[in-house]
Amino acid sequence: MLKVIAVGDVHADWPALWGALRAASCIDAAGRPTPPVLAGLYQVVLLGDLVHPKNERAYERLTGLRRFDVRNPDHLLLAAREQVRELERLREYHAAAPHAVHIILGNHDAAVLHSGPVLGTSSGLVHVEFDPQRGGALLPESLRRWMGGFLRELRLGRVQFAHVSPLPAHASYDDLFYSDASHKRWFRDAPEYVRLAGLSLGVYGHTQMQGGIHIDRDAGLCLIDALHAREYLELLLDPAAPDPVRGVRAMPF
Repeated sequence: MLKVIAVGDVHADWPALWGALRAASCIDAAGRPTPPVLAGLYQVVLLGDLVHPKNERAYERLTGLRRFDVRNPDHLLLAAREQVRELERLREYHAAAPHAVHIILGNHDAAVLHSGPVLGTSSGLVHVEFDPQRGGALLPESLRRWMGGFLRELRLGRVQFAHVSPLPAHASYDDLFYSDASHKRWFRDAPEYVRLAGLSLGVYGHTQMQGGIHIDRDAGLCLIDALHAREYLELLLDPAAPDPVRGVRAMPF
């Protein structure tokens, strides 16, 4: 039997990430994996989008600035520096237990790695702190190599963890991905995709859940982009069983 602690999109909300892992007994006071994680009894899954705060206020919390200005190169460099520091901390945590800590590549992570489209928000905020052509700083090569090894999906028996959905097309963050709005609404329009993929349960992020983690037991899916609501997902799994899920619940912290 495994306990899986799954955390939705981080978006540089590092206090929330570390708080969730502490609440789940997955990280100790020194920032290292706890004995259950080192033993593989606890499996930690992060669903990606480690970078890019979600809005201006989140950038201000990250940088300590009273007002974040995306047009100010000094502000961009500060935002990049703060994220790099925490990414390095997470890389060390991951390296201490690679058999039990799994990180999925999100579309924001891919945009930083591959100089993809400039991503932004409906308010007009753009995420350019890692774009040297727009005043930002290039992500250090050591972090680029680490993030380049992130998973597109993780399967534990018939349970899948992915950033967006069970559809392979939603794991390729290309022009077609951004031109097709289905990546934000598939779980409402076609939740049967999970069962059609032969899964008992699918756990996904990408689409922010305003009211906290969304669990659809009939469809067999969980949407967990809910760090802002201070929730993570806890699963009890028997991966070898035909129906591996023994328990699923949203956990506050």
